[in-house]
Amino acid sequence: MKELAGRLTALDPDAGAAVRVIAYFDRLTEGRAGAEALVRGAAVLAGVPARLVDADRGVRIRIEADGVRRDSGPPPDPAWPSAALTPGGAPAFWLERADPRPSVVDAVILERASGAARLVLDRTRGRVPLDDPALVETLVDAGAAEPARLHAARRLGLDVRAPARALAAAAGPPRVVPASAAPGSAEPAAVRTGVGPAVSVLELPGSWDAARTALRFTAEGGALDPGPRVVYAEELGGIALLADLIAAGAEPPPDVRALDAVAADAPWLLSTLYAVATTASLRAAAAEAHVHHSTLQSRLAHAEHLLGWPVRTPQGRLRLHLALTMRRLTRP
Repeated sequence: MKELAGRLTALDPDAGAAVRVIAYFDRLTEGRAGAEALVRGAAVLAGVPARLVDADRGVRIRIEADGVRRDSGPPPDPAWPSAALTPGGAPAFWLERADPRPSVVDAVILERASGAARLVLDRTRGRVPLDDPALVETLVDAGAAEPARLHAARRLGLDVRAPARALAAAAGPPRVVPASAAPGSAEPAAVRTGVGPAVSVLELPGSWDAARTALRFTAEGGALDPGPRVVYAEELGGIALLADLIAAGAEPPPDVRALDAVAADAPWLLSTLYAVATTASLRAAAAEAHVHHSTLQSRLAHAEHLLGWPVRTPQGRLRLHLALTMRRLTRP
């Protein structure tokens, strides 16, 4: 292989480099290298950070070009070269190089590294649970017999002895994942998602009910609907009781109508108000909104005029927070 790479390099440097990449990952695979070693190899060979993310199995690995592991980093950029772990699947292996047309070498690195990573994860963490909507519906149906739910859990590849969570998304069928694989803050959620509490397999119907409630508290996260895209049911506490008081699609309360008036007058004000309601101080809110403290004060004066109540007092901030929450709950 080394001799072949040398000959190819003389004819085509990219072809020679590609052959060396193939040989490198073949050696790692034969040596039963772990997922971190594979990501490190991809990063060093490409000269840019590489990352592997398999949310279903709770795997998040990011390696800098110097070989140092630093899992924190910017969200994946669609312009980065990427590869899926399974045919037709979502991207799971990235090279952090903003290049819509990856080089031949980058393409080979991704192909070999992702294929090797899939084998490692299947061997060490088990195969990704089957995504069968009918089985999942059985699993979260309180009316289904316990033997039927246990059978569905095993067919989905779930460990019936380990806790799991039900997930309710704004679009799509119910999902059930191991508790360790629930959405986290490292990667942004594709759609609004409510996450039920971690429970035993037989208690998943209750987790599903809580996940649907949590979904109602999620937001799109944009200027017109600021807020979290992923909400965990157990983090709501007593606020979850609001979901029983406000029906989806109901007539918005007066404070929600006031917020809608703010959005119609100055759409950018909603994200500023959300920063005020969810941070510890006005200075922190200014930093969150990326504005100067004096600019924030001017914006809040305008917002208070439109709302009809102060938002810079403790009582006003509480009222604002409740209004923003009720605005999500009245969503059809």
